[in-house]
Amino acid sequence: MSRESRERIQYSAARVLSYLPDGLKIRLSGEPPVIVDGQQLDPQLQLLRVATRGRTLPGLIEPTIAAGRARFLRQTQAFRGPVTRVGAVRDLDIDGAAGSLRARHYAPFGSALTSGSKRERDARGAPLTVYLHGGGFVIGDLDTHDEVCRLLCRHSGVHVLSVAYRLAPEHPFPAAVDDACAALAWAREHAPSLGADPDRVAIGGDSAGGNLSAVVSAVVNRGAAPGAQMLIYPATDFTTRRPSYDLFASGYYLSRTDMKMFRDAYIGAGTTALDDPRLSPLRGRLSQLPPALVVIAGFDVLRDDGEVYARAMEEAGTFVRALRFPSLGHGFIHATGVVPSARRAVVTIAREWRALLG
Repeated sequence: MSRESRERIQYSAARVLSYLPDGLKIRLSGEPPVIVDGQQLDPQLQLLRVATRGRTLPGLIEPTIAAGRARFLRQTQAFRGPVTRVGAVRDLDIDGAAGSLRARHYAPFGSALTSGSKRERDARGAPLTVYLHGGGFVIGDLDTHDEVCRLLCRHSGVHVLSVAYRLAPEHPFPAAVDDACAALAWAREHAPSLGADPDRVAIGGDSAGGNLSAVVSAVVNRGAAPGAQMLIYPATDFTTRRPSYDLFASGYYLSRTDMKMFRDAYIGAGTTALDDPRLSPLRGRLSQLPPALVVIAGFDVLRDDGEVYARAMEEAGTFVRALRFPSLGHGFIHATGVVPSARRAVVTIAREWRALLG
């Protein structure tokens, strides 16, 4: 049986097992509750770990980057569950820093693109969020993050513009930063044509996309800064290895080894200093930034990156709303079809995001 066939069977079984009581899931896992640093792993995630027990799994970009990209797409499609309906979805091309970029616009129900007279539509413009996908700056695209963007759009009632920025190692740092800045500028200019409010354009993303969102929020001119920043388990500092890097070094999806491979691919052969604020936003300006929603997963090598960055911004006077999900791990936004608590978490993120946007 091929690896792809085994994965499909495992994912189908995971959906069925998600309906079992938590106590039974733990018993079926064959081990006591997984508790690390005072946090208990979600029972469904504990049960899913059984499928990989005793197996040597490839890293996220092993044996090749092409294989990693294909596997990431398969996994996210399998774990997403039923497709979430929104008002409208369309693909388009936008201006990047060095040419056009693929993008996907998600419009909420009742938006300018879905209903009402022209006057009603103009008065109904909802905020717009430029979304930058995760994947270590190396993997991920519009399709891997389609369901995440649908959930955010549906449960926040805001427009989402998902952007496929250039990936490393083909386009190393700072190509992704430059594209993210260009995407924000494009969104500001074209928000009315998307049916969105041009005065409420924000930015957000997960993991590497969270890093880019934090960087853009700090480096663009204040008059062109996003209205808010949504940072879902972001990488914020490449200069320091904090305790969570060792606590969750392996066995929780994103490993410490994966982080090193992603970093090396992103930085390339250049001489970029790790404390460059465009790479490590914690080392840059933290005052007078856009208000931030910082999402932190408990079982995550990047847990402490998020905690430290949220605290540092708050101490510098930036408004911060931190959401902590101590039982979930890195990548939980892709497990909404098989981990009920992951879906609830994403819905909570969406609602908190809308509240922050006003």
